[in-house]
Amino acid sequence: MSLPEQPEAEERARIARLARELGVSVAQVASVARLLGEGGTVPFIARYRKEATGSLDEVQIAAVRDGLARLEELERRRDAILQSLLERELLTPSLQEQLRAAATLTELEDLYLPYRPKRRTRAQMARERGLEPLAEKLLKGEPRAQTELEHLAESFVDAELGVESGEEALAGARDIVAELIAEDPGARSRLRELFAERGVLRSRVVKGQQESGAKFRDYFDWQERAASAPSHRVLALFRGEDLGVLRVRLEVPEVDAVRIVERRFLPKGDGAAVGQLRLALRDGLTRLALPSLETEARRREKERADAEAIAIFVNNLREMLLAPPLGAKRVLAIDPGFRTGCKTVVLDAQGGLLHHETIQPHASPGERSRAAQRVAALVKEHSLEAIGVGNGTAGRETEAFLRGLELPTDVPIVAVNESGASIYSASELARMELPDVDLTVRGAVSIGRRLQDPLAELVKLDPKSIGVGQYQHDVDQGALRTALDETVGWTVNRVGVEVNTASAPLLGYVSGLGPKLAENLVAYRAENGPFASRSQLRKVPRLGPKAFEQAAGFLRVPRSRHPLDASGVHPERYGLVERIAADLNASVATLLGDGDLRRRIDLAKYVDDEVGYPTLEDILAELEKPGRDPRERFEVFSFAENVHDLKDLEGGMRLPGIVTNVTAFGAFVDVGVHQDGLVHVSRLADHYVKDPADIVSVGQRVEVTVLDVDLDRRRISLSMRD
Repeated sequence: MSLPEQPEAEERARIARLARELGVSVAQVASVARLLGEGGTVPFIARYRKEATGSLDEVQIAAVRDGLARLEELERRRDAILQSLLERELLTPSLQEQLRAAATLTELEDLYLPYRPKRRTRAQMARERGLEPLAEKLLKGEPRAQTELEHLAESFVDAELGVESGEEALAGARDIVAELIAEDPGARSRLRELFAERGVLRSRVVKGQQESGAKFRDYFDWQERAASAPSHRVLALFRGEDLGVLRVRLEVPEVDAVRIVERRFLPKGDGAAVGQLRLALRDGLTRLALPSLETEARRREKERADAEAIAIFVNNLREMLLAPPLGAKRVLAIDPGFRTGCKTVVLDAQGGLLHHETIQPHASPGERSRAAQRVAALVKEHSLEAIGVGNGTAGRETEAFLRGLELPTDVPIVAVNESGASIYSASELARMELPDVDLTVRGAVSIGRRLQDPLAELVKLDPKSIGVGQYQHDVDQGALRTALDETVGWTVNRVGVEVNTASAPLLGYVSGLGPKLAENLVAYRAENGPFASRSQLRKVPRLGPKAFEQAAGFLRVPRSRHPLDASGVHPERYGLVERIAADLNASVATLLGDGDLRRRIDLAKYVDDEVGYPTLEDILAELEKPGRDPRERFEVFSFAENVHDLKDLEGGMRLPGIVTNVTAFGAFVDVGVHQDGLVHVSRLADHYVKDPADIVSVGQRVEVTVLDVDLDRRRISLSMRD
């Protein structure tokens, strides 16, 4: 037996519902659904199908995609439930209508709960003993007289069925009523609202864990309204519970819960049966309904906290990936160290390794002198244009050493965030890229390449190793991985990728490619030399028409035979640009180089059924600055010269710093002492700040005041208030 197929009207209803949820039009949702179904990626649809989507951005398109997936999952679950009930001959017309009308998975599961196959419960055993009629009487509040109730209960005594007395019969009937109440969709819905509105998170320390769990001291006796608890506290509570330090509950006022079920089930008046019903109601609440709904409410709070923490991580990662690049310049990169020396490498403008050695600027005076001579010689020999120094151990000391040398004034010395460089250096990818050197040299190379182009280098790392998250190990790892990978992909496509220099990991994030096609592209490039045009991409094995359509606009081919190949204009619009140029009696190349000529373009002439103003305006912007990097211009930053260590800090100091991480409770700032300081959210500005991300972002240069330094705990308290 199977259920009939549902009409297309239900699909239209789902699209309409999603449009209402997201605050966009039905046509926009339908267009996104169609484009996704045709194999379109979010970056491609957002950039090159603006007319179809009404210029929805990447976030909105992803929300449509995720909403459609959620509704599809709801339909799959609905069909499975209906089929299960049908096969067990439990599906009535009324129940089917209710299940069809259920708008959420929670509502659907509430309706199914009484029919879900389960282990034998006390209520089931009571039904097997024939006590359901007695339970039905209790639910009606009958009988009211005590003697009548006792007489009724005695009539259900049956030794063969295991009912030895009238009291046992009443107890079994109460078990049936308790389960009915706990599984009633209406009661569960109201109780769920009670958890959402008045639920309180409470935590207590587990006996004997006071010392080992000292870092959770703030939560040893804690309570807070769940709805307003910030994500970092929720995650901290659950982490403490997972470690066995805390006992955490999410509770609601029992008197309110009792009132909800009594209003729903308790008949008017009083009497013996009503007294039994009250007992059953409380049992159904405390033994069945509240524990299951607490578990559900805890899960919702965890999901909310996860979503907020992941959003913070995503925002921080995006800012870090969009850090200004130095660009294609020759670089001296140093991975500093005291005992083992400073690993020093020379990179060409494309990040290729030209030379490596170890210098000892922090050893004896003789070694320091030799290190100074080698740095000066390398800068001169290779005509180096910048020096990058890792910001880890010995970083500030190495910077000070370099600044003391008589180097050309046009060679900046830059501190580079080296988070994750050691992870890259030990990776399989690093061994493939740099097979002839050890991991210490690879680490220095990574630092130099990160200075040249942070995005191109950071995509080689697991985003979680970059160190810009909050409780990253406590959130749902699958959701975190999906969000971070998508953020990297959006950022890569926003910036664009130079096809002849990009690594396979970077190319793998390009719309329509993925890891395998990226490897094929790199292999083709290695065998056949640099790509001469975008059209040549079609020759890459397994890169078919759809992949080309999705990827081509995001891949740049400098020095191509076609001038638009280095721009963000999609090849499908080359003909349009050529027509615009022809109407102006010019070539495309002339159009790119002549601003006066471009100002004569009348966009209205080129609007048709496929191309509207959004696409035409994007094309015009590309013609003005073809292939323009959207990242900000690189500027050299320097820490305070007299501050290198925690001991150098004093209260009241005003220092330059770089924001390294933004969390729900504030921002961490590097002031150059190998230990980030915290600017609490209350100290970020002179006005109230709800979200630190409204004030600061990762990589931002700021001025901070030192409030307090705790040398023992290595904690620095900072302020950005005037």
